[in-house]
Amino acid sequence: MTASPAPSTARTLVVDPRSDRRWSDLAATRGASLFTSPPWIAAICDTYGLVPEGRVVVGAEGRATDGFTWVRIRDARGDRLSSLPFSDRAEPFAERAADWDLLVRDALGSGLPLTVRCLDDSPAARDPRFEPLGEAAWHGLSLAGTLEEVHARASAGTRRNIRAGSSRGLRVVAGTDLPSVRLLHRLHVGLRKRKYRLLAQPVAFFERIWSSFAPRDGVLTVLAHVDDEPVAGALYLVWNDVLYYKFGASIAEELPRRPNEAVHSTAIGWAMQRGLRLLDWGLSDLDQPGLLRYKRKWGSEERRIVTLRAGEPPSDPRGDELGGVLGDLTRLLTDDSVPDEITAQAGATLYRYFC
Repeated sequence: MTASPAPSTARTLVVDPRSDRRWSDLAATRGASLFTSPPWIAAICDTYGLVPEGRVVVGAEGRATDGFTWVRIRDARGDRLSSLPFSDRAEPFAERAADWDLLVRDALGSGLPLTVRCLDDSPAARDPRFEPLGEAAWHGLSLAGTLEEVHARASAGTRRNIRAGSSRGLRVVAGTDLPSVRLLHRLHVGLRKRKYRLLAQPVAFFERIWSSFAPRDGVLTVLAHVDDEPVAGALYLVWNDVLYYKFGASIAEELPRRPNEAVHSTAIGWAMQRGLRLLDWGLSDLDQPGLLRYKRKWGSEERRIVTLRAGEPPSDPRGDELGGVLGDLTRLLTDDSVPDEITAQAGATLYRYFC
């Protein structure tokens, strides 16, 4: 007679991913991304008044083996769940389909639509209960080897631009302080406004990111200056031996100096001195061929991020009306005649409605 398999002792627990030790243990495992880390989730939720709901699968020894988290969004578009808003991606921790079913059960049982953005090998991407809404590109640059070897993987044009930075009047400064983050935000507001006619996330979000990651020595801001004026910069975050390029900006008139290559080359050198293993370039929309080419030129690996939804989206005419109003306000508030300070304040007020 064949013995029956022993019943599973796994159980699902409700946790707050901002503070629960079991979630922190999962988030510290190799491969866990910045966007499911406690400090990132805290910065998002504290800025926008959201409350995360987390689930972990716990084995017989009480150790969490898998996890998933989301937030509930309430606005005129209708109630819905998201994992996670304002994040490049948020893969669940789940190796087996059975564990994924345990983790997502409460979210799917809520009666609300659930949106997940994740790499295309995630268990959510294989779940037939989810339909694909879109995809984007992800790029990562290995930092294995020497700095010269990392640069050698880049295109000839990129290497030439790196070498030419100092001769073009650029002075590059790497900092970990809050004033540098605020300077980068000012550039970010200008870029979003003039290039894309979009609002930027509030400076309060950038400040909360700094306060969440600075105690972990996990924030780097690199600014390229011409004389005393910043003309390009980027904000990077560190999680699990990976440097994440999160926000970048530059002044269009100064691009012939190639300040972005100088900024990223400085960050790569900083990361390698720290022993980090990867530069995560983050999400790129597929309709931005220039951005895709730029990241590919560094010799990066490329994958796909998919956006998925389970359940029907809210059908409330007020949501469509809100979308139209937000579009009109964005066009008005990103007009060249509007001072950047007003555009920044508009982003602080309205950005929460873009999730």
